[in-house]
Formats: sequence, C-alpha cells, structure tokens
Amino acid sequence: MKEQLQKIYDLAMNDLKEVQSIADIENFKLKYLSRKGELNSIKRNLKDLSDEDKRIVGAFANEIANNLETSAKEKYDYFYKQELNQKLKKECIDVTLPGNYVEMGHIHPITETINEITNIFHSLGFSVAPDENSPEVETEYYHFDGLNFPKDHPARDMQDTFYTNIAPHVLLRGQTSGAQVRVMENMKPPIRIIAPGRVYRNENINSRKNNFFHQIEGLYVDKNVCFSDLKGVLNEFLRLYFGSSRPTRFRSSFFPFTEPSVEIDVQCIMCQGKGCNTCSGTGW
Repeated sequence: MKEQLQKIYDLAMNDLKEVQSIADIENFKLKYLSRKGELNSIKRNLKDLSDEDKRIVGAFANEIANNLETSAKEKYDYFYKQELNQKLKKECIDVTLPGNYVEMGHIHPITETINEITNIFHSLGFSVAPDENSPEVETEYYHFDGLNFPKDHPARDMQDTFYTNIAPHVLLRGQTSGAQVRVMENMKPPIRIIAPGRVYRNENINSRKNNFFHQIEGLYVDKNVCFSDLKGVLNEFLRLYFGSSRPTRFRSSFFPFTEPSVEIDVQCIMCQGKGCNTCSGTGW
C-alpha cells in the first residue's frame, strides 16, 4: 500500500508539472485530493491493516497529501497572479485620458422655448440685445422715464412695480423695454434687436399669471419702417413657430404706452377654436 501511495504521488507530481492554468489545477485537485480522488481511495483501505501498519501508512498518506496540497497551492498562486496580470493589462484604464462626457438632466422647457424663439428672430435678421443692456435690476429712468411713461402712469405705482431698498428709484424690471433705451443710446440705426429676459410684476398669483415670468421684446428702427413691417414680422414668426396651418388674427386695442396698438391671437391648440377651459371658451 505504501508503494501504491508513492506511485500515486509520483504520477501526481508529473501531472502537476503539466498544468497550464487555474482550471488545470482544479482538475488536478479533483483527481488526486478530492473525496473521490485516488489518494482517498487508498486511505479507505487502511481499515484492513494492522494497527502498526495503519500508523505508518496513515502518516505517509497524510505526508503525501500535504505535499500535493502545498505544491498545488504554489502552482495555483502562480497562475492566479499570471492571469490577474493579464486581465489587468487587458482592462487597464489610462487615467490621464479625458473622460467621456455624460450629459446630465435636460434643458429647461422655458430655456428651450426662448432658444427656439430667438433662433426664429435670428433668421429674420434680429440680434439679441447684450446682457449689459438688459439688466433685471433696473433704474426708474430706463424703466419708465426713457420710455416716456408719464409721472402719474399707474405702472409706476407700488401695486405694480417691485421697488428695492438698494437705492432710490431702483426696481426689479417689469418689462425688458429698458434694453430699447440702452441699445438706442449705444447704437446707430438701423437697429433690429430682441430682448428676452425675466420680468417681475407685483400681481396676484393664480393659474394664469405669476409675479415672475418671461418676456421677449423686439425693436426695429430704420428708415421707411411702418406698421405693416411689424405685422409682417409677427406673421412670419407665428407661421414659423406655430405652423402655417394655425390660424391667427390681429385685433386693434388700447395700451396707454403705445400707439397704434394691437393684440395678436392664436387659435387654441387644445380645442382647435371650439372653446375650452384653456382659452376661457373663446377658441383663441
């Protein structure tokens, strides 16, 4: 039995020299060191030996098993490091390379709308007023006086305008018209600009209005410009923005700060002109 153990040991060591991977090591353990392996098949016959032979052969069998396990572990560690290094080399990341940009979030619907409207007016020959010509914190001169608002105009009242405590006559703009005055102070005609921006008005908040909203204002100064040019520009904008199939209409109206004055209606996109809650039953 001792000779059988030695023979198994020699065969096992020869097989161990031939292993080439971790998978081969696992097969080696299964063949020689598992419960059904060749070494344990010999150990099961120890019960047929005398007590003295059991002690001698048992010790020899344990020595062989320990040697094979130690040798197998050394081989396993070698191939594990080898395969790990190959994997690391293959999956290596160059940390000096710039990372891939991952877009976060989405453009806000209001910003998206302003961009779309701005692009349409760009195509019509308008440019955007520089930010320095259109501040949100404005003086009373650029907000009212420079636009010929009378001193007793109701828009100047505290009920409509947010005045600040920064300095006298400093307020939050209720319109982007201050850009008109600044642009005309710094540019010579012809002038064709739009002034988009946030505006603030001291009004009650409900489902249809807020005390903070967005406005886009246009200014066109040139020779031989008349009301028909205004109507033509607005009609073309409405066609490009809402589509040529969307009905529109101009209505004469009264505004104390413009003359002549009109309002423009677009057919309700919800009810197609039939009347609903969105358009207060008017269809427009």
